[in-house]
Amino acid sequence: MTQTHRVPIADAGTGTDSESPTVVAVHHEADSDDWLVFCHGLRSDKSGSYEQRCRRAVDEGYNAVRFDCRGCGESDGGFVESTLETRLTDLRHVVDYFDLDSYALFGSSFGGKVAFHAAAADERVTAVATRAPVTTAGTFDEYRVAVERDGEWSFDTGERLDQRFFDALDRHPFDDVVATLAVPVAIFHGGADAVVDPADSFDAARRLETDVCLERFAGEGHRFSQAGERRLRDRLFGWLEWADR
Repeated sequence: MTQTHRVPIADAGTGTDSESPTVVAVHHEADSDDWLVFCHGLRSDKSGSYEQRCRRAVDEGYNAVRFDCRGCGESDGGFVESTLETRLTDLRHVVDYFDLDSYALFGSSFGGKVAFHAAAADERVTAVATRAPVTTAGTFDEYRVAVERDGEWSFDTGERLDQRFFDALDRHPFDDVVATLAVPVAIFHGGADAVVDPADSFDAARRLETDVCLERFAGEGHRFSQAGERRLRDRLFGWLEWADR
């Protein structure tokens, strides 16, 4: 069974609770006390592969939650306002809304960075898995140069980034994760990824001081093929059986 919820973000700086923006979260229910929460990428949303992953999660005995960060999908707000810090706030409100005592995290691309920093700060997180995670600010150098020159970067879809995005990014270096993260980590990365350098994941795995499972998926790009996505789900839940039980 699935149920859609609108989660208010009460401390979003908009005033009273009645004026709070909301994010849309979908709960895939399982008869279990185990939870897995999914964080989508920069220009992604909770649909597509996240629905498939949540359905598999239920089959594996997890309550699964996927949600749209503010400025994405069905949630309130503008994309230009969606920074690392707002996404961390959105994730925290979603977790608190479902009143979770413990949960595992999965994040893809920029959602991987969100998951890493959330896991480093929240003692309720029991394991964190990522796919092609952003672990260095250099991933966005092209956009940063444009923002410094023109004041903003616009994608061909009209979504925009401005200085707020980079200010928040710079306030949360991966060093913070290295210094505090203590739960098991899985990193899955396509060997042909031209968006997030696979070498960044190898470097992150070397630096982390916790148990790390790192797998390179030969031939897969930043977006996995259908076959690659099926392999990812198999590897993810095989790893979680060890890490989160």
